[in-house]
Amino acid sequence: MTPTHRRSAATFLCTAALALGLAPTLPAAGSSWPMWRGPTGDGVAPAAQPPLTWSDTQNIKWKAKIPGYGFSTPIIWQDRIFLLTAIETTEDTAPAAPAAAPTPAPEPERKSPPGDGKGKGGRGRGGFGGGPKPTKVYEFAVVALDRATGAVRWQKTARREVPHENKHQTNSFASGSPVTDGRHLWASFGSRGLYCYTLDGTLVWEKDLGDMTTRGTFGEGASPALAGDMLIVPWDHEAGSFIVGLDKATGAEKWRQARDERSSWGTPLVVSVGGKLQAIVAATNRTRSYDVATGAIVWEAGGLTPNVIPTPVIGHGHVYVMSGFQGNAAQAIKLEAAKGDITDTPAIVWSLRKSTPYVPSPVLSGTRLYFSKSNDAYLTCVDALTGQPHYENQTLEGLRGIYASPLAAAGRIYLTGREGTVMVIKDTEKFEILATNKLSDRIDASPVAVDRELFLRGHEFLYCIAEG
Repeated sequence: MTPTHRRSAATFLCTAALALGLAPTLPAAGSSWPMWRGPTGDGVAPAAQPPLTWSDTQNIKWKAKIPGYGFSTPIIWQDRIFLLTAIETTEDTAPAAPAAAPTPAPEPERKSPPGDGKGKGGRGRGGFGGGPKPTKVYEFAVVALDRATGAVRWQKTARREVPHENKHQTNSFASGSPVTDGRHLWASFGSRGLYCYTLDGTLVWEKDLGDMTTRGTFGEGASPALAGDMLIVPWDHEAGSFIVGLDKATGAEKWRQARDERSSWGTPLVVSVGGKLQAIVAATNRTRSYDVATGAIVWEAGGLTPNVIPTPVIGHGHVYVMSGFQGNAAQAIKLEAAKGDITDTPAIVWSLRKSTPYVPSPVLSGTRLYFSKSNDAYLTCVDALTGQPHYENQTLEGLRGIYASPLAAAGRIYLTGREGTVMVIKDTEKFEILATNKLSDRIDASPVAVDRELFLRGHEFLYCIAEG
């Protein structure tokens, strides 16, 4: 089982990385961020010492304009940064005759719409649904940057095509993060294909898993997950959902399991339980854990809400899952006790029904589990062992809407608002603000901390923040 954060940073990084299927030869602790949610899979940078304060004119080591548009949180391997983007071209194409769309299931009446960056819900500038199909060609690109300078090392167009459906105005066509084992890089553009590159940008293989039809044409966003020699790819949409295990070296399909799910956006969390790898996927109907070797379901549990997005986190022998659309739900599940259908069994150690996130994932630091409310600027911190709150719905003054997931580093929690403000609080049971920092850029990607640097991807620029 993954060790707690009380162990040394180096031991924690190596153990967690092996459990999550990373390369056996790792760089020094803290020098890489190889996947969505970081080296330990939970948004914690165990050895990093990022800056406390910055602005447009203070502690900006460099900023690099990123071509196109995308919310893909960057990953880092040693001296390189990798991210995804979608570049709209001027090439027009006549729209094809529309296919007969499936009749959507009726949605229950919502008491209040999801947060959109206005602070307390509402459609605002985000809108609801994706609108008409695009008519212009996009270049779906993988970009590698030099970590020291922000210069582009290489840029590869994985595919050029007109997206088959639109996306929510608060989403992008490049929202998933790539993943690396230090030798290869895997990047998913969802309906636009899955790609494996060397770290120098040579294409090794590509695979097309079909086209998704997402709820309300909200778009796509789940990231693939590494598990030993396998790549785990979720494919939840409005019809024909599945999860697939691929040989990471060749892209060959090893197993596929149909899923009784509608659209979900959760990235699998890979953990080692009893010496065997499991891939945990939280979704609307069920949270399910799959045997990585065979694809068989190890355990499953109901209890979350629709439109699940947050990635689970693990610690203290538990996995923590949550969601926050059309309701609220959080569960702490004891992994060693999880077998078969564990709904309403003692394997669910505690549960909550309020104040949970819609888009952002939680962060677990020691015994403190932090999460925001819906997409709004309110923070809750609970005891991970009991679910009892240390504080609840604490107002984050100066932040208006949160899509980015929190980061834990250097005894601090970094909370990123959609309008470019990052609040830094003390990582303790008592809420205490240490700093509030503002950039002139909107931010939806999650922060990344490596060594003494903090990386923030805005809508226009990627920022490297460092003192001196």
